[in-house]
Amino acid sequence: MPEPRTGVLAMAYGSPEGEEGIAPYYTHIRGGRPPSAEALAELRERYRAVGGSPLTEITRAQARALAARLEMPVFAGMKHAPPFIADAAAEARAAGIERLVGLPLAPHYAEMSLGAYFAALRQAWDGDLILVRGFHDHPAFIAAVRTLVDEALTRFEAERIFFTAHSLPARIEAAGDRYRERLLESCRLVAAGSQLPEWEFAFQSASHTGEPWLGPDLLEALARARLRRALVCPIGFVADHLEILYDIDVEAMAFAREHGFELRRTQSFNARPEFIDALAAVVRDAVNASSRPQGARIMEG
Repeated sequence: MPEPRTGVLAMAYGSPEGEEGIAPYYTHIRGGRPPSAEALAELRERYRAVGGSPLTEITRAQARALAARLEMPVFAGMKHAPPFIADAAAEARAAGIERLVGLPLAPHYAEMSLGAYFAALRQAWDGDLILVRGFHDHPAFIAAVRTLVDEALTRFEAERIFFTAHSLPARIEAAGDRYRERLLESCRLVAAGSQLPEWEFAFQSASHTGEPWLGPDLLEALARARLRRALVCPIGFVADHLEILYDIDVEAMAFAREHGFELRRTQSFNARPEFIDALAAVVRDAVNASSRPQGARIMEG
């Protein structure tokens, strides 16, 4: 029996297309509830400060590079903006894809975040499906992070490294979600293979929703550390977008200047070859595992 025609759907958070796309994007994030005028104005100012988000184009570039590396079709779909995950699934179906690998472009699984990607994909795709539930401990991903950190440290003698990821509401831990554990495991694996200075982990980019979010926050951790030179490695992100270009490059850098210390960050992966190699290894492992006798159609991470 011939192998089913396989493709990959690379999924990212999404970003608005220009200023006119900010309001519908923000409304979609809020489940169809329009934001207040004040909240919308604040988000617009953040996008203006960084000249807009390149995330959609970076995701498409990652998909093209991964397709070339795997020699199989790769489609790009977004959680909150066009092209939506459902649009990419329809494109895959029109291309004759029979088996689809759902690949979130985020290393660390949390039901609240990546689980929503999978819910959208399951609703849009009724064919054979392999879900990659993160890749936080995959050796190729860990090696790629080490490369970013080592490059940064050759140019900047940091006293401490702050690994960061997007915060989520603290209630996920009461529900048993292992998001924080996955993040800390990634940090330990990166540190185990390198001669790093001291490191610690902090969250960033918490939203103001009136409920507690996971901490410590990066700015709080930086203030407490009282350092002269610190390096941020946003290990939970794989591309430049608002949480990198504004939350770190604008907000955190301004905080560092105000408090008299120097702060730099590692480069983002974007479509760097070592990251594309890591994604290709993750996809191959997922496909191979699903093809074994009694192999899982859903890869656990």
